[in-house]
Amino acid sequence: MATLELRQVEKRFNNLAVIKPLDLVVEDREFVVFVGPSGCGKTTLLRMIAGLEDASGGTILIDGADVTRMQAASRKIAMVFQSYALYPHMTVEENIGFGLKIARVPVAERRQKVLEAARILQLEPLLARRPKQLSGGQRQRVAIGRAIVKNPGIFLFDEPLSNLDAELRVQMRLEIARLHQDLGATMIYVTHDQVEAMTLADKIVVLRGGVIEQVGAPIDLYENPANAFVAGFIGSPRMNFVDGKVVSANPGLVTIHVPALGSQTLPVAVSHHVAVGADVTLGFRPEHCTIADTGAYSVRIDVVERLGNVAYAYAKASDGTAITIECRNGEPVRPGDTVSVSVAGSQAFLFDSDGARI
Repeated sequence: MATLELRQVEKRFNNLAVIKPLDLVVEDREFVVFVGPSGCGKTTLLRMIAGLEDASGGTILIDGADVTRMQAASRKIAMVFQSYALYPHMTVEENIGFGLKIARVPVAERRQKVLEAARILQLEPLLARRPKQLSGGQRQRVAIGRAIVKNPGIFLFDEPLSNLDAELRVQMRLEIARLHQDLGATMIYVTHDQVEAMTLADKIVVLRGGVIEQVGAPIDLYENPANAFVAGFIGSPRMNFVDGKVVSANPGLVTIHVPALGSQTLPVAVSHHVAVGADVTLGFRPEHCTIADTGAYSVRIDVVERLGNVAYAYAKASDGTAITIECRNGEPVRPGDTVSVSVAGSQAFLFDSDGARI
């Protein structure tokens, strides 16, 4: 497989900086996922790696070789797009092997590679079918097979599951994870779906406005976000955020008052100094906010989503701030109820006025 290194890579369209100078290393056989909101630059960055967009500056290295100005066909990269882009008049076998045919690979070798890709993707019974005879998931597997036969150093995926329904997305997510294990391949995957990122990635790259906000293993980003943006983006439902003020500060621990949640104060662990009187934002995940008779805070429930073994109660604090509470064990919550909740200060986060983690 291959390693990838980006050194101060950037992309500008006239005076608009879509990707600001950034550095990134993708190790051999690593599965890296780019996530971020629409317009953050993740697909543009992927296309620059593929050679489909020219970099405005910086250096792109694959296995230590500078490929920044190299044509896409020479980079030993294969890309799977959101659109399947299959030829409707060709069979599955012909679609998978078309790139090899264009490259004038001998017929026997081409067929061997196609059959091996079909075996890996469980497409062998479908080789004689045409795209209109396939389901969405089968079409996507054909598109992946077309990439596999190229034997690339790096696989690139640009939101490959977004055209599938929910059940097929889960199935294809598992198949891509299995494919990564079977091939031992280096893979870079773009998605706006943080569930895909959390379940597939060895390493997640969170982008916003063409800037890398944080890079790390999924559980590290979940448990140790660098700032409020990452904390809110990673996790579903998203983290709760409420305004507060520091009322006392000691090394490693501060006490804050959160007006939206009542008169009680809450101790929160911190890593950096923060002054008494400072305005801060308290962040806590729905699973760290529980309904309890002895809860210190009172909220009113607006909507309840029941998902079997878990339910999410969407509530409002006294000032209208939205709070999401995870409910388990069949807690009898209903819209319109006013309930007492407690927040686990030991698992909460504090952010300053700029959104940086304190």
